[in-house]
Amino acid sequence: MYRKYLKPFGDRIFSLVLLLFLFPILLVISIFLWITNRGMPFFIQERPGFHGEIFKIIKFKTMTDERDKDGSLLPDHQRLTLLGRIVRKTSADELPQLVNILKGEMSFIGPRPLIPEYLPFYTKEEQLRHDVKPGISGLAQINGRNTLGWNERLAYDVEYVKTLSFKNDIWIVLKSVAIILSFKSGHIDPMANIKDLSKERKDSVFSNS
Repeated sequence: MYRKYLKPFGDRIFSLVLLLFLFPILLVISIFLWITNRGMPFFIQERPGFHGEIFKIIKFKTMTDERDKDGSLLPDHQRLTLLGRIVRKTSADELPQLVNILKGEMSFIGPRPLIPEYLPFYTKEEQLRHDVKPGISGLAQINGRNTLGWNERLAYDVEYVKTLSFKNDIWIVLKSVAIILSFKSGHIDPMANIKDLSKERKDSVFSNS
């Protein structure tokens, strides 16, 4: 009942309310990012969602498109602006995903939507993460976020799917808010992000062969 009807209904209602309430803030952030980024304030990328169906996630763009003399993008940490760092630190870069929730592509709580390139590298158990809609926050996010290794992070995603309930979702929401307010929402330095999943598991296969 909750998983099939109440959760998606609540997601859409609350996302609409928050979009209306936060519109002035979203507009101001968009304008300042457009200035600092010298262009597009939004980051749009394809991600697998419910049952692996591809959708386009929307986030605030926190890095510029600056390139070196050869035309290649500069390293992430060199393109991350001061404003972008603040936006990430407060998790405000996630706010445009309210549009994804309103469209029914995401939920407030669920496994984070990862890139399509990772799909072939999930175990059968880990593929359960796509049995629910991806979320802005989830069990892995309140238990370490980017400080977790992939095995542990994906295990939290599977645990969330298996134990999904209204009570657990409320707990994750409250914990997420507490983390944001404490400014401990995870790494904001792109260089601190964990290893690419596809590379990690390819290396693991080679090392065990």
